Amino acid sequence: MMKQTILTSAAVAAALSGSVAMAELSGNAAASTNYIWRGITQTGDAAAVSGGIDWSDDSGMYAGTWVSTIAGGQEVDLYAGYATDMFDVGVIAYTYPVSPNINFTEVYANVSFENISAGIATTVDAASGNTGGAFDKGDIYINVGADFDAVSVWLGSYMFDADSATNPLNYVHYGVSTSKDDFTFSIDKTDQDGPAGAMRVGVTWSKEWEL
Repeated sequence: MMKQTILTSAAVAAALSGSVAMAELSGNAAASTNYIWRGITQTGDAAAVSGGIDWSDDSGMYAGTWVSTIAGGQEVDLYAGYATDMFDVGVIAYTYPVSPNINFTEVYANVSFENISAGIATTVDAASGNTGGAFDKGDIYINVGADFDAVSVWLGSYMFDADSATNPLNYVHYGVSTSKDDFTFSIDKTDQDGPAGAMRVGVTWSKEWEL
């Protein structure tokens, strides 16, 4: 939930997990009480189900797709990249079949050392009709996180190209999660005013398997 989002991060991580001697396919599925991405609920604080398929090989290359229910439709993500133990670079396309006018594509780079991680993503393409809206070319998202045994914490900042004094869009979010077996309990909050800034609690069940 960091696509935190938490669910999309889990999908990408699934493609990179484990030591393999050859290319492999893996699948994942999840159910959550709330799909929260970068601090913002994508389901209107309702439940979501998701799943994906990932391919990876021992060269570090990976690719995959991930699908989730959202408010009023579905989200379909397509991504590919290259990762090592310390860094991960790639591209991800966020697509919305019911509302293709809000599709957008990002390139991203993440680094990690021991239990600390950091990343940056920037929007490189926004669908026609999206310009000046929530997403636009040049938007930047940065985040840092840390894992302590079963507990993870994160901090993210979203900076929108269309942000202005009369149209404030930028925000910061932060959260914490803990995992036990196949379940993750998370708390996330933004610095936005009104309902968007409310603290949100989520419980997610997820499962991964080799294909």
